[in-house]
Amino acid sequence: MKCVDDFRLKLGRHELVPVVIGGMGVDISTAQLALEAARLGGVGHISDAMVPTVTDRRFNTKFVKNKLAQYKFNVENPDKSVVRFDLGVLEEATRLHVGNTMQQKRGDGLVFINCMEKLTMNAPKETLRTRMRAALDAGIDGITLAAGLHLGSFSLIEDHPRFHDAKLGIIVSSLRALQLFLKKNSRSGRLPDYVVVEGPLAGGHLGFGMDWAEYDLGTIFAEIRDWLRAEQLDIPLIPAGGVFTGSDATAFLEAGAGAVQVATRFTVARECGLPEKVQQEYFKASEDDIEVNQLSPTGYPMRMIKRCPAIGDSIRPNCEAYGYLLDAKGSCSYIDAYHKAQAENPGAKRVPVWEKTCLCTHMRNFDCWTCGHYAYRLKDTSHRRDDGSYQLLSAEHVFHDYQYSRDHKIALPKREEYLLVG
Repeated sequence: MKCVDDFRLKLGRHELVPVVIGGMGVDISTAQLALEAARLGGVGHISDAMVPTVTDRRFNTKFVKNKLAQYKFNVENPDKSVVRFDLGVLEEATRLHVGNTMQQKRGDGLVFINCMEKLTMNAPKETLRTRMRAALDAGIDGITLAAGLHLGSFSLIEDHPRFHDAKLGIIVSSLRALQLFLKKNSRSGRLPDYVVVEGPLAGGHLGFGMDWAEYDLGTIFAEIRDWLRAEQLDIPLIPAGGVFTGSDATAFLEAGAGAVQVATRFTVARECGLPEKVQQEYFKASEDDIEVNQLSPTGYPMRMIKRCPAIGDSIRPNCEAYGYLLDAKGSCSYIDAYHKAQAENPGAKRVPVWEKTCLCTHMRNFDCWTCGHYAYRLKDTSHRRDDGSYQLLSAEHVFHDYQYSRDHKIALPKREEYLLVG
């Protein structure tokens, strides 16, 4: 019986262990997590979600504080059209985040960055162009286009010196989405280097409606694979969403996948950006604790642990400080939901907002516990301590379990050893 290590992902001159760690924002897929994947011969993602916020945390910059100071006069105004990102600051933050990561890279693997089209930032085209070009300037190995159709994204960087050098990929959830992307970007004279096929069991935002349960990753993957073969297009496919064991991964590789993308099992790795108290919530989650809801202002359904603090919170919109989801007109559906709740409860000190969540604030604070469908199985990947908590894992351990395991077995980590001091 084969395992993942019997296969390799070929991207140009690179032959890689076919394990890709997905780009979980905000700073959940940390540089350290991506660097471990690269060191071990696979592919790791960092995310450019809220990158000025990330660099403030990592490098003690003051980008968010300065932006808030600039627009503080507008805090009580529901019209956020005046709130703009300084593109020079955005470029600097991206270069810091990416450049520092790439300087630390070791091993034969690659580090990619996940760029979300739905991160509209009150200037969708301009901010996406800045983020992608700055990442290329800073030496990123590849860019994965996420959370959107990206019909014009190639055109934003096609004159960049690294347009044909860096690896460029797209996440899709249907054959139709891929066909639209390829048709729209055909004028660039460049095909994507890989395609991530994300199914309905993925974590965070989903490329499906609330009928997501009617879809199946295996079926979508096979449809896209067969169409690419018929069109004689040699583009590696990377299925994602619900790939929980090495045997799950091997089955896709035997069916023609170039690699698999995984994320949920790495949320409980020490290199992950989630605070340990939140990681313990992931371990404790039951299947009934996980839901798909419509709380995201992006308009996409989102899978999360339903007892997370982001649901039903009453926080004022923090667009002056953050504002990453403001559309081209300076609007966000959380702003509307917040002011609607306030109007319906005049004089109340704290009014829960149930229709939407302030994704920027709660992702920044690690209070929006997005996860994959199989997060409830995380407790089966570790040891429970005497105090009821669970032992964290190393990214290397999880990566190697995917790489070498067979028969749907999950290797448990070596038990922690405690030094008793008298």
